[in-house]
Parts: sequence; structure tokens; C-alpha cells
Amino acid sequence: MTTDTEIQSALPALGSGNVAVITGGASGIGLAAARRLAAMGLKIVLADIGGARLDEATSAVATIAGDSAVLAVATDVSKADEVDRLAEKAFDAFGGVSLLMNNAGVGNNPGKPWENRDAWKRLLDINFWGVVHGVEAFVPRMLAAGKPGLIVNSGSKQGITTPPGNLAYNVSKSGVKSFTEGLAHALRNEPGGKIAAHLLIPGFTFTGLTEDATEKPAGAWTGEQVIDFMLAALVRGDFYILCPDNEATRTMDEKRMAWAIGDIIENRPALSRWHPDHKEAFAAFMES
Repeated sequence: MTTDTEIQSALPALGSGNVAVITGGASGIGLAAARRLAAMGLKIVLADIGGARLDEATSAVATIAGDSAVLAVATDVSKADEVDRLAEKAFDAFGGVSLLMNNAGVGNNPGKPWENRDAWKRLLDINFWGVVHGVEAFVPRMLAAGKPGLIVNSGSKQGITTPPGNLAYNVSKSGVKSFTEGLAHALRNEPGGKIAAHLLIPGFTFTGLTEDATEKPAGAWTGEQVIDFMLAALVRGDFYILCPDNEATRTMDEKRMAWAIGDIIENRPALSRWHPDHKEAFAAFMES
């Protein structure tokens, strides 16, 4: 595991005393990030839907960082005004922000493309627009500070290979991928800018989104494993933080992604991996 000293030497934004804002911070990957960063000496702003879970997460992080180094802000990231208020409170409390993790997300499946418009909109408002709202609220101030900064947006492999099952989620995470790629380009071309954007692509992770699981499945990583991997990837300078898990290796992920883009290059049917005429070819490709 990459040590805290190695991380903080390579990444000044994660220096002790700096400030991390984490949306979706009350559970899963977000809470794991808050705990690890608090242990590294950062001040933590936890944003999530208000309630007992946020209160419990705040207490847990405060036992590591101290009460004065943790701020909880009840926030619905789908609402731009609430994310603006989050930024106001973070900057008022701590004077600056060096890490923004746009991590909040939901996975409830609204169904087919022609069903449940309101549920589709709600999912997209959280998973995609929540990221946009975070960037709009924080990046101008982070740029104006002129200090090193990091933005990590949580995507998904489902936003790349787009498997059948939850189309709305795939659409939202495809949007996060494209948005974060464009954000990284814009930031590196910003005169005097010292902020880098990165796309976190977790594998199978046991979080609040894990369906029908009351304990961690054997194939899943923990949130803590994802954060350890993320920090090592940030030290390497990776933009695409592609996490494996206990079922899928990086080689498997690379082949699945290569096959997905091959649908366009080879002019195969959409989602040919699951098409009856191409299933055998995909299986042979994975074994090659």
C-alpha cells in the first residue's frame, strides 16, 4: 500500500491541514475516503442527505480528525442551490478546498427507456447533474486560490461497457465519463491552473448501492480498498482510476472495454456481447 508520506509528497493537495469535500460521504466509498483522509490530517466536509446516517458518519470521522476538523452539510446534490450552499459553508468554515470528491450517486433502476420519466430524471439529476453542480460550485474558487487541487468524479464501468440491466444508471455514468474527460482538458488549459481532474471507476464494491446484500459478497472490494487503490493511482498521475475487484482483473476489464468499442469499429449490433449471434465470439475473445 502506498504510504501517507509518499502520497502527500507527490500530491500537495492532500497535505495535512488541507480540506476535502466529499459528497455521498455518509457511507460506502465516500465514508471510506473521509476516514482515510482524516487519518492523513485533512479537514473533512461531509455532504449527504441529512439524517441519522450522516450524523453517525460525522461522529465516526470526528473520532479520527477531531470535532473542529469535520463539517457535515446536509445536501441534495441534484439541487444546484444546495451544492452552492455546501461550497459557501466549506469555504466559510475552512477557508479553502483542495480536494473535491463528487461521489454521491444512486442506483435504483427506473426501468425501460419508455418508462418512469420522473424516476429517470431523478437518477440523472443526482448521478450526472450532481457532479456538474459540484464542479460549478467549487472549481472557480479553487482556481482563484491558485493552489494545487484535485477533483475526483465517481464514474462506473457500466458507463463504459453499458451492460443491460439498468440503462438509466449507464447513461448517467457515461455522462460523468465524458464530462470528466472534458473537465480535465479544460483545467489543464486554464492559465495558471493547478487543479487536476480524475475519473474514479470502481469495480464491484460493497456500498450502500449494493443490491440485496447485507454483508460483503466475496467478489466485492470494500470501500477502503477502492480508496487505497485511488490514492496510489493519483500518485501515479492516472486519469482513469480503473479499479479491479475480487472477480474482475484489469485484463478482464480491458478486454470487455475493447470489445465494447469494437462494436463501432467492427459495425456489430449494439451491445453485441449480449447478442445471440455474437456471444460465442465474445467468449472466445475473452479467452484469447
